[in-house]
Amino acid sequence: MEDKKSRGIQSIEIGGRLLTALVEEGAPMSLGELAKKAHMPSAKAHPYLVSFGSFGLVEQNPLTGRYELGPFALQLGLISLQLLDPVRIAIPVFTQLAADIDQTIGLSVLGNRGPTIIYISESSYPIHVNMRTGTVMSIQATATGRVFAAVLPPMQVERMVEQERRSGVAVDFGAADMTSGALEKILVDIRKRGMARVEGNPIPGINAVCAPVFEHSGAIKLGITAIGPAGSFDVSWEHDNVRKISECAEQVSHRLGYRPIA
Repeated sequence: MEDKKSRGIQSIEIGGRLLTALVEEGAPMSLGELAKKAHMPSAKAHPYLVSFGSFGLVEQNPLTGRYELGPFALQLGLISLQLLDPVRIAIPVFTQLAADIDQTIGLSVLGNRGPTIIYISESSYPIHVNMRTGTVMSIQATATGRVFAAVLPPMQVERMVEQERRSGVAVDFGAADMTSGALEKILVDIRKRGMARVEGNPIPGINAVCAPVFEHSGAIKLGITAIGPAGSFDVSWEHDNVRKISECAEQVSHRLGYRPIA
């Protein structure tokens, strides 16, 4: 007997293709365009759109005749975003990443003193680094800090750099002599690549890579950082390790409603 949990309603799944097409397009569409994107004839798509329109999932512009998501769809989206917990969503994904690449993975958020580690998944072998829950990462010297610095407003970054210098964090991480020009050069490259890496610095023999997680508004919510011994953790941009870290961050960002601008 077929498992009841696996059964669905085919007509809803077919109609869902139209809603998916509208979401992916992100702009009003004609009936023909919408039907084509959903891989169905216009005559088949139209009754679904009429039904969706009856309770606000879809609406049709009376002047252009084009379809777009309706007010009820927008309400559903807003409620969904309110219920999203970035950390809860990220932990299973990045725990799997730790197992896949067998490196220590840290999850960070922007705290009042800077990027702060809130969760760690250890590798199968110990590494001797000063990264634990509650550790504030240097905005100038660490892969984690630099990822946040690359996307935060410049004035906010300047304040955080100054705070590091006053608190002694810059000295602890070997960044006391870094100039604003040198930091900005690093940040430009991070913006271009979409992630940051450090090799043997600030901790000799330890490499690190960090990728940002964004929410629907485009604001950074988390940093996913992998660290490991230089001898076993290859952080070349083309290496599988780096690709998997990037894909992990993209997966969580997607769940948070982020859609990169093409």
